[in-house]
Amino acid sequence: MTDWKQTLSERTAQMRELRGGTPDVMKAFGALAQAATAPKALDARTKELIALGIAVAIRCDDCIGFHVKAATQHGATREELMETLGMAIYMGAGPAVMYAARSLEAAAQLAPAAPAAGTAD
Repeated sequence: MTDWKQTLSERTAQMRELRGGTPDVMKAFGALAQAATAPKALDARTKELIALGIAVAIRCDDCIGFHVKAATQHGATREELMETLGMAIYMGAGPAVMYAARSLEAAAQLAPAAPAAGTAD
């Protein structure tokens, strides 16, 4: 089982090292994060729940930890977390269905033509 508090503590220390080694990039990333998470039409809790769903869908373990922590700090309930995770599961499976359909299209265009019925190879 993951020790999330320890994991986030370690990752935060590593991110501090990145800030020291790539200050301009990390400053820009921080500004992007602040702009994206600032409450406007969506409140901070909702934005963190969206970020959590994306983190699950793209399989970013550390992102999951940071966004669960932020969402719950902004008042997200267990029920809201569960509903968000349900949407992440749906979005993980939904794209697979779309890519499967595209695979059929590719096969139709790329597969060698089948011999006509009644003809020999």
